[in-house]
Amino acid sequence: MTDDTDSGLPASLEAAWGLRERPTRGPKRGLSLDRIVQAAIAVAAADGLAAVSMGRVAKELGTAPMSLYRYVAAKTELLDLMTDAAFGPPEPTPGPEVTWREGMSRWAWDQLAGFRRHPWLRHVPVGSPPILPNQIAWMEHALAVLRPTGLTGPEKIATVLLVSGYVRYWATVTLDVQAVAQAAGSTAEEAMATYGRRLAKVVDPARFPEVSELMSSGGLDDEPGNPDADFVFGLERILDGVEALVRSRATGHAAATG
Repeated sequence: MTDDTDSGLPASLEAAWGLRERPTRGPKRGLSLDRIVQAAIAVAAADGLAAVSMGRVAKELGTAPMSLYRYVAAKTELLDLMTDAAFGPPEPTPGPEVTWREGMSRWAWDQLAGFRRHPWLRHVPVGSPPILPNQIAWMEHALAVLRPTGLTGPEKIATVLLVSGYVRYWATVTLDVQAVAQAAGSTAEEAMATYGRRLAKVVDPARFPEVSELMSSGGLDDEPGNPDADFVFGLERILDGVEALVRSRATGHAAATG
Protein backbone atom coordinates (compact mmCIF):
# COMPACT_ATOMS: atom_id res chain seq x y z
CA MET A 1 0.00 0.00 0.00
CA THR A 2 1.38 3.41 -0.90
CA ASP A 3 1.65 6.29 1.51
CA ASP A 4 -1.09 8.31 -0.23
CA THR A 5 -3.63 5.55 0.48
CA ASP A 6 -2.43 4.77 3.99
CA SER A 7 -5.45 4.91 6.30
CA GLY A 8 -3.44 4.90 9.51
CA LEU A 9 -5.44 1.90 10.69
CA PRO A 10 -3.87 -1.33 11.94
CA ALA A 11 -3.41 -3.90 9.21
CA SER A 12 -6.21 -6.13 10.50
CA LEU A 13 -8.72 -3.26 10.39
CA GLU A 14 -7.56 -2.25 6.93
CA ALA A 15 -8.18 -5.85 5.87
CA ALA A 16 -11.72 -5.61 7.26
CA TRP A 17 -12.28 -2.58 5.02
CA GLY A 18 -10.78 -4.35 2.02
CA LEU A 19 -7.90 -1.88 1.86
CA ARG A 20 -5.38 -4.67 1.86
CA GLU A 21 -5.48 -8.33 1.01
CA ARG A 22 -6.38 -10.59 3.92
CA PRO A 23 -3.60 -13.11 4.59
CA THR A 24 -4.83 -16.57 3.63
CA ARG A 25 -1.63 -18.52 4.09
CA GLY A 26 0.10 -18.63 7.39
CA PRO A 27 2.17 -20.90 9.59
CA LYS A 28 -0.89 -23.16 9.86
CA ARG A 29 -2.68 -24.20 6.69
CA GLY A 30 -6.13 -22.65 6.44
CA LEU A 31 -5.61 -20.01 9.16
CA SER A 32 -7.28 -16.70 8.31
CA LEU A 33 -8.40 -13.48 9.95
CA ASP A 34 -12.05 -14.54 9.64
CA ARG A 35 -11.38 -17.88 11.34
CA ILE A 36 -9.52 -16.14 14.15
CA VAL A 37 -12.40 -13.72 14.75
CA GLN A 38 -15.01 -16.49 14.69
CA ALA A 39 -12.95 -18.62 17.08
CA ALA A 40 -12.67 -15.68 19.47
CA ILE A 41 -16.43 -15.13 19.31
CA ALA A 42 -16.97 -18.81 20.10
CA VAL A 43 -14.70 -18.54 23.16
CA ALA A 44 -16.58 -15.44 24.37
CA ALA A 45 -19.92 -17.18 23.86
CA ALA A 46 -18.81 -20.25 25.79
CA ASP A 47 -16.82 -18.76 28.64
CA GLY A 48 -17.27 -14.99 28.59
CA LEU A 49 -15.20 -12.13 27.23
CA ALA A 50 -12.60 -12.48 30.00
CA ALA A 51 -11.67 -15.88 28.59
CA VAL A 52 -10.65 -14.40 25.24
CA SER A 53 -6.89 -14.22 24.86
CA MET A 54 -4.51 -14.77 21.98
CA GLY A 55 -3.37 -17.97 23.67
CA ARG A 56 -6.88 -19.34 24.16
CA VAL A 57 -7.95 -18.49 20.62
CA ALA A 58 -4.79 -20.09 19.23
CA LYS A 59 -5.54 -23.23 21.23
CA GLU A 60 -9.04 -23.40 19.79
CA LEU A 61 -7.55 -23.15 16.31
CA GLY A 62 -4.86 -25.72 17.04
CA THR A 63 -1.98 -23.37 16.40
CA ALA A 64 0.64 -21.37 18.29
CA PRO A 65 -0.24 -17.94 19.72
CA MET A 66 2.51 -16.26 17.69
CA SER A 67 0.87 -17.40 14.45
CA LEU A 68 -2.14 -15.19 15.22
CA TYR A 69 -0.05 -12.03 15.24
CA ARG A 70 0.43 -12.27 11.49
CA TYR A 71 -3.28 -11.47 11.21
CA VAL A 72 -4.08 -9.34 14.25
CA ALA A 73 -1.43 -7.41 16.19
CA ALA A 74 -3.20 -6.90 19.52
CA LYS A 75 -6.15 -8.06 21.56
CA THR A 76 -7.77 -4.62 21.26
CA GLU A 77 -7.88 -5.08 17.48
CA LEU A 78 -9.38 -8.52 17.96
CA LEU A 79 -12.12 -7.11 20.21
CA ASP A 80 -12.97 -4.50 17.58
CA LEU A 81 -13.22 -7.16 14.90
CA MET A 82 -15.29 -9.44 17.14
CA THR A 83 -17.73 -6.62 17.90
CA ASP A 84 -18.12 -5.70 14.24
CA ALA A 85 -18.69 -9.32 13.23
CA ALA A 86 -21.09 -10.06 16.11
CA PHE A 87 -23.40 -7.12 15.45
CA GLY A 88 -23.19 -7.64 11.71
CA PRO A 89 -24.80 -5.18 9.30
CA PRO A 90 -28.02 -3.35 10.21
CA GLU A 91 -31.35 -3.90 8.55
CA PRO A 92 -31.88 -1.95 5.31
CA THR A 93 -32.66 1.72 5.82
CA PRO A 94 -36.46 2.15 5.84
CA GLY A 95 -38.25 4.16 3.18
CA PRO A 96 -39.95 7.55 3.59
CA GLU A 97 -43.16 5.88 4.78
CA VAL A 98 -41.39 5.20 8.12
CA THR A 99 -41.09 8.23 10.38
CA TRP A 100 -37.74 9.14 11.90
CA ARG A 101 -39.09 8.25 15.34
CA GLU A 102 -40.25 4.82 14.23
CA GLY A 103 -36.92 4.32 12.48
CA MET A 104 -34.88 5.18 15.58
CA SER A 105 -37.08 2.92 17.70
CA ARG A 106 -36.46 0.00 15.33
CA TRP A 107 -32.75 0.81 15.30
CA ALA A 108 -32.65 0.72 19.12
CA TRP A 109 -34.49 -2.62 19.27
CA ASP A 110 -32.15 -4.10 16.67
CA GLN A 111 -29.16 -2.98 18.72
CA LEU A 112 -30.67 -4.54 21.85
CA ALA A 113 -31.20 -7.78 19.94
CA GLY A 114 -27.50 -7.78 19.05
CA PHE A 115 -26.50 -7.54 22.70
CA ARG A 116 -28.89 -10.34 23.59
CA ARG A 117 -27.58 -12.62 20.85
CA HIS A 118 -24.05 -12.06 22.13
CA PRO A 119 -24.20 -11.14 25.84
CA TRP A 120 -20.41 -10.76 26.02
CA LEU A 121 -20.69 -7.63 23.86
CA ARG A 122 -21.75 -5.58 26.86
CA HIS A 123 -18.33 -6.15 28.43
CA VAL A 124 -16.31 -4.90 25.44
CA PRO A 125 -14.74 -1.57 26.48
CA VAL A 126 -15.81 1.44 24.44
CA GLY A 127 -12.32 2.72 23.79
CA SER A 128 -12.76 4.56 20.49
CA PRO A 129 -15.38 5.82 18.05
CA PRO A 130 -16.77 3.30 15.54
CA ILE A 131 -14.25 2.54 12.82
CA LEU A 132 -15.16 -0.78 11.19
CA PRO A 133 -17.55 -1.39 8.26
CA ASN A 134 -20.57 -2.74 10.13
CA GLN A 135 -20.18 -0.14 12.86
CA ILE A 136 -20.18 2.64 10.28
CA ALA A 137 -23.17 1.01 8.54
CA TRP A 138 -25.13 1.21 11.80
CA MET A 139 -24.18 4.88 12.12
CA GLU A 140 -25.14 5.54 8.50
CA HIS A 141 -28.50 3.88 9.07
CA ALA A 142 -29.29 6.05 12.10
CA LEU A 143 -28.14 9.26 10.41
CA ALA A 144 -30.28 8.47 7.36
CA VAL A 145 -33.29 7.90 9.63
CA LEU A 146 -32.66 11.27 11.31
CA ARG A 147 -32.24 13.22 8.06
CA PRO A 148 -35.87 14.46 7.96
CA THR A 149 -35.56 15.96 11.44
CA GLY A 150 -33.51 18.92 10.27
CA LEU A 151 -31.12 18.49 13.21
CA THR A 152 -27.53 19.55 12.72
CA GLY A 153 -24.80 16.97 12.20
CA PRO A 154 -23.53 17.20 15.80
CA GLU A 155 -27.10 16.94 17.10
CA LYS A 156 -27.71 13.81 15.05
CA ILE A 157 -24.53 12.22 16.36
CA ALA A 158 -25.49 13.20 19.93
CA THR A 159 -28.89 11.58 19.39
CA VAL A 160 -27.29 8.38 18.12
CA LEU A 161 -24.95 8.30 21.12
CA LEU A 162 -27.84 8.94 23.51
CA VAL A 163 -29.96 6.13 22.11
CA SER A 164 -27.10 3.64 21.76
CA GLY A 165 -25.90 4.43 25.28
CA TYR A 166 -29.37 3.78 26.65
CA VAL A 167 -29.59 0.49 24.78
CA ARG A 168 -26.21 -0.61 26.13
CA TYR A 169 -27.26 0.35 29.67
CA TRP A 170 -30.50 -1.64 29.44
CA ALA A 171 -28.76 -4.63 27.92
CA THR A 172 -26.11 -4.58 30.64
CA VAL A 173 -28.57 -4.32 33.53
CA THR A 174 -30.97 -6.97 32.29
CA LEU A 175 -28.28 -9.41 31.18
CA ASP A 176 -26.40 -8.99 34.46
CA VAL A 177 -29.56 -9.70 36.45
CA GLN A 178 -30.20 -12.71 34.27
CA ALA A 179 -26.65 -14.01 34.72
CA VAL A 180 -26.76 -13.66 38.52
CA ALA A 181 -30.15 -15.35 38.66
CA GLN A 182 -28.99 -18.25 36.49
CA ALA A 183 -25.92 -18.72 38.67
CA ALA A 184 -28.27 -19.06 41.62
CA GLY A 185 -30.47 -21.54 39.78
CA SER A 186 -33.26 -19.02 39.32
CA THR A 187 -34.69 -16.68 36.69
CA ALA A 188 -34.61 -12.91 36.40
CA GLU A 189 -38.34 -12.76 37.14
CA GLU A 190 -37.94 -14.89 40.27
CA ALA A 191 -34.96 -12.78 41.38
CA MET A 192 -37.00 -9.58 41.12
CA ALA A 193 -39.90 -11.18 43.01
CA THR A 194 -37.48 -12.20 45.76
CA TYR A 195 -36.11 -8.66 45.84
CA GLY A 196 -39.61 -7.27 46.34
CA ARG A 197 -40.39 -9.65 49.19
CA ARG A 198 -37.11 -8.89 50.94
CA LEU A 199 -37.57 -5.17 50.51
CA ALA A 200 -41.06 -5.36 51.99
CA LYS A 201 -39.64 -6.89 55.16
CA VAL A 202 -37.07 -4.15 55.83
CA VAL A 203 -38.66 -0.94 54.53
CA ASP A 204 -40.35 1.13 57.24
CA PRO A 205 -43.24 3.16 55.75
CA ALA A 206 -42.59 5.97 58.22
CA ARG A 207 -38.99 6.30 57.07
CA PHE A 208 -39.50 5.51 53.37
CA PRO A 209 -43.10 6.51 52.60
CA GLU A 210 -42.57 6.90 48.85
CA VAL A 211 -40.87 3.52 48.45
CA SER A 212 -43.56 1.88 50.57
CA GLU A 213 -46.32 3.41 48.47
CA LEU A 214 -44.53 2.28 45.31
CA MET A 215 -44.36 -1.30 46.56
CA SER A 216 -47.94 -1.40 47.75
CA SER A 217 -49.16 -0.13 44.38
CA GLY A 218 -47.20 -2.78 42.50
CA GLY A 219 -44.82 -0.23 41.05
CA LEU A 220 -41.87 -2.61 41.33
CA ASP A 221 -43.64 -5.38 39.44
CA ASP A 222 -42.93 -6.00 35.77
CA GLU A 223 -45.77 -5.35 33.37
CA PRO A 224 -47.41 -8.73 32.70
CA GLY A 225 -46.10 -10.23 29.50
CA ASN A 226 -43.67 -7.38 28.86
CA PRO A 227 -40.36 -7.59 30.75
CA ASP A 228 -39.05 -4.75 28.56
CA ALA A 229 -41.79 -2.31 29.58
CA ASP A 230 -39.25 -0.11 31.35
CA PHE A 231 -37.05 -0.12 28.23
CA VAL A 232 -40.00 1.02 26.14
CA PHE A 233 -40.79 3.77 28.64
CA GLY A 234 -37.23 5.10 28.68
CA LEU A 235 -36.78 4.92 24.92
CA GLU A 236 -40.05 6.75 24.33
CA ARG A 237 -39.06 9.52 26.73
CA ILE A 238 -35.71 9.94 24.96
CA LEU A 239 -37.47 10.18 21.61
CA ASP A 240 -40.00 12.60 23.13
CA GLY A 241 -37.11 14.90 23.98
CA VAL A 242 -35.64 14.69 20.48
CA GLU A 243 -39.08 15.28 18.97
CA ALA A 244 -39.56 18.38 21.13
CA LEU A 245 -36.28 19.76 19.75
CA VAL A 246 -37.29 18.91 16.18
CA ARG A 247 -40.65 20.64 16.61
CA SER A 248 -39.09 23.73 18.18
CA ARG A 249 -36.73 24.04 15.22
CA ALA A 250 -39.62 23.69 12.78
CA THR A 251 -41.68 26.30 14.67
CA GLY A 252 -38.75 28.70 14.78
CA HIS A 253 -38.08 28.27 11.08
CA ALA A 254 -41.74 28.85 10.25
CA ALA A 255 -41.80 32.02 12.36
CA ALA A 256 -38.64 33.32 10.75
CA THR A 257 -39.91 32.77 7.21
CA GLY A 258 -43.58 33.55 7.80
